[in-house]
Amino acid sequence: MKNSQFHELFVHELKDIYWAENHLAKELKKMSKSATSEKLSNAIEKHQEETENQIKRLEKVFEIIDVKASGKKCDAMEGLLEEAQEILKSTKEDTMVRDAGIIIACQKVEHYEIASYGSLVHLAKQMGSDECAKILSETLEEEKKTDALLTEIAESEVNEMAVKE
Repeated sequence: MKNSQFHELFVHELKDIYWAENHLAKELKKMSKSATSEKLSNAIEKHQEETENQIKRLEKVFEIIDVKASGKKCDAMEGLLEEAQEILKSTKEDTMVRDAGIIIACQKVEHYEIASYGSLVHLAKQMGSDECAKILSETLEEEKKTDALLTEIAESEVNEMAVKE
C-alpha cells in the first residue's frame, strides 16, 4: 500500500499535524504565561509537555511507515494560532476575559487536533497498521482530555468571573 494514493493521503495528513504540533508547542508557552488563572496556566503547561511527547509519537509513526519525519505547513493551525495571538493583543492582561479568550482559542486548536488524530487513526486502521493506530489513538485521547479540562476550567472558574469584569 506504500505507493497508493491512500498511503499518500495518510503521509500528507501526518506531515500536516507534525507541522501543527511543532508550531503549537512554541505558542502554548506564550498562552500559559498570559493566563491569569493558575489552574488554566498549569493546564496549558501540562498540555505543552504532552505536545512534546505527541511530536515524538508522530516521529515514531513516521519511522514505522518508513517515511522521513517532516512537516508540511498547516494553514489551519497557523490560522488558529493567529486568532490566539489576536485574542492576547485585544484583551487586557491579568483578566478573566483574557483567560476566557485563551480557553476559546485553545479549544479551537483541540478540536482541530481531535479531528486530525481521529482521521489518522481511522486511516491507519484501514491500511492495516494497528501499531500506528494505537500510537495515534493515545494522542487522540490526550487531546480529548485536554478539551474536557478546558471546559471544566471555563465552567467552574473563568467564565463566571469574566462576566463580572
